[in-house]
Amino acid sequence: MTSSDPTALPDPWHALHKLLAAMDAEIEQVYVERGIEGVRPRFAYPLIRLAHTGPLTIRELAKSLDRSHSAVSQTVTAMRKEDLVTSEPGPDARTRRIDLTERGRSLVPFLEAEWRATHATVAELDGEVPYAMTTVVEEVRRALERRSMRQRILHHLVEPPR
Repeated sequence: MTSSDPTALPDPWHALHKLLAAMDAEIEQVYVERGIEGVRPRFAYPLIRLAHTGPLTIRELAKSLDRSHSAVSQTVTAMRKEDLVTSEPGPDARTRRIDLTERGRSLVPFLEAEWRATHATVAELDGEVPYAMTTVVEEVRRALERRSMRQRILHHLVEPPR
């Protein structure tokens, strides 16, 4: 244990995580107000994609969404619990094919409309703030291409003596 608790200091990530959670909660509230229960904002992307591609394995779906296999697997499990997708054996014993249920398919037109409205909202917000979120994200991405997060952490890391 070190002399002081580093978690007692302000967390620079907290405000961003809190903002993203609040934005997701607002999107979810739109669903609830429309009578759509059990649907999380993170479900929209894979549900819309499956509607346009047809059944995919978790690996194929993860690749098409540019998400990790683990994250998509967890999302698929949550969507299955809400009767939005099915999971059937794939071409071999190690894979599962994911497809929309009737309920999942029936929600896609609304989810597509919400997706477009959310993108329009982000563009509107970008116009209202002095530093557009999309620009800031792209600039941070470029900075991390020049020098990775790992490299930056290692530069600042002072390991305790063994």
